Amino acid sequence: MATQDRLTLGEDLVRRLGAWGIDTVFGIPGVHTIELYRGIAGSGLRHVTPRHEQGAGFMADGYARVTGRPAAAFVITGPGLTNITTAMAQAYADSVPMLVISSVNRLGRLGGGAGDLHEVRRQGLIGEFCAAFSHTVLTPDEVPAVLARAFAVFESARPRPVHIEIPVDLLAAPATGAPIRRNAPVPRPVAPADAVAEAAKLLGTARRPLILAGGGARGAALAELAERVDAPVVMTTNARGLVAMGHPLAVPCSPSLRAVQVEISGADAVLAVGTEWGRTDYDMYDRGMVRPSGTLARIEIDPAQMHRGAAADLPLPGDAAGTVAALLEALPDTRSTGGAERAKAMRDAAWEEIGDTYRRIHPALEAMRDAVPGAAIVGDSTNPVYAGNMFFATGDPRAPGGQWFNAATGYGALGYGLPAAIGAALGTGRPVVALAGDGGLQFTLTDIGAAVETGITLVIVVWNNSGYGEIKDYMVEAGVETVGVDLVTPDFCDIARAYGAIAHRLELAGDLGPLIRSAATRGGVTLIDVPEALFLGD
Repeated sequence: MATQDRLTLGEDLVRRLGAWGIDTVFGIPGVHTIELYRGIAGSGLRHVTPRHEQGAGFMADGYARVTGRPAAAFVITGPGLTNITTAMAQAYADSVPMLVISSVNRLGRLGGGAGDLHEVRRQGLIGEFCAAFSHTVLTPDEVPAVLARAFAVFESARPRPVHIEIPVDLLAAPATGAPIRRNAPVPRPVAPADAVAEAAKLLGTARRPLILAGGGARGAALAELAERVDAPVVMTTNARGLVAMGHPLAVPCSPSLRAVQVEISGADAVLAVGTEWGRTDYDMYDRGMVRPSGTLARIEIDPAQMHRGAAADLPLPGDAAGTVAALLEALPDTRSTGGAERAKAMRDAAWEEIGDTYRRIHPALEAMRDAVPGAAIVGDSTNPVYAGNMFFATGDPRAPGGQWFNAATGYGALGYGLPAAIGAALGTGRPVVALAGDGGLQFTLTDIGAAVETGITLVIVVWNNSGYGEIKDYMVEAGVETVGVDLVTPDFCDIARAYGAIAHRLELAGDLGPLIRSAATRGGVTLIDVPEALFLGD
């Protein structure tokens, strides 16, 4: 055991995480990370043990989305890192901060091919491909600087995962002795004043302005901006709820829908705020990327995004919150452009466009939303999530964090819903609904045990069609003989009860809301098995 004045690097690192504001670590202890765990005891950091390292990454993702702050994930050398990279790639695609700390083999034996336990040739490159950067620590003196560099990414750049790997012998070596403190935060950039003035003039004189919001717009005063210029706000999946449900300018519809694309094409001024303009949001039906016929202004913290998807006529490089605030200061008084009427027309047309199947699913989504107002609904790739991504209104401005997010856009990793919902519940301290299909849930089903251990309030809604129903339908439509999509589906209720959770099998569609409300009031973990046929028929 290290003495108080002779900490190991592992102990010292944990203390530095606390100084930087990290309060939660997701990880599975191993012999190659034991020195990190020596430091956790008595540190004040909360540790959560997933049942697989992929779950650790998804939990850290969900935690960051609702808090805006990174959590840490501790993983072992080799398989620990390769297991978490799927979750890192999902977070990278969706611009979510996450600090992944792994061990690596001993100094002098890195990738030497000597058959060491968990050895991977050039392990750091694995992390680098799905992180803002990956750094191999070779001396204890590097740790303070690399943490400062990581938090510069989290706080003032496009937030993404960062990977730090430390040789196992170095983790046990004496720490640097440098003061344990947080560096001064790096201010987030704001777009140049001349560009802001030009954007204000554009929006202040437009006859048909439109705002497109992505996940990068979180924290910006979008509703106030929309009201000032009387512009509808189209919210991509990761922006849902940024303008609250029921607001007359809110358009909680996918920009892949023709109803929205027609308005984008016809707008004389479009302001895109923190939206990647990627295909899974703007062209999921492969009909071609839409682009406005009028002037396109884009607020992006990542300058490289300015000319992806749709090139900006007026680039506004900077943080969304700060740049929108500057725009509000520069804009004239509130004006009228018929924004509410245009927003309603988009909503009405989108509702018809999504089709009968998605409309029949909507009562289930509304039951989840209305049963626990303000609760996050965290989804996997499953039919009701697809329906909601196309059209679903949510958002209580009084509630903390994101209230509708999932893994069905961007990277699209299955197994996300349950562990990400666990992270979200830990981050908010409020009830959370996890929405997963029976196929996707089986990727991370064992994390029910982790959820029970944490004491959170979590309602797991399993949309059950006994297989990969969406893929099966796609095969049939494409004339492909269905193979590999009909699964042996376990009794989810029995499994949940075996972990100490409460479980129900839904028998009447109208009982879903009351069951969720009761579970959220009672607390703990509850699983509700929902046969798809209750909403869609046989």
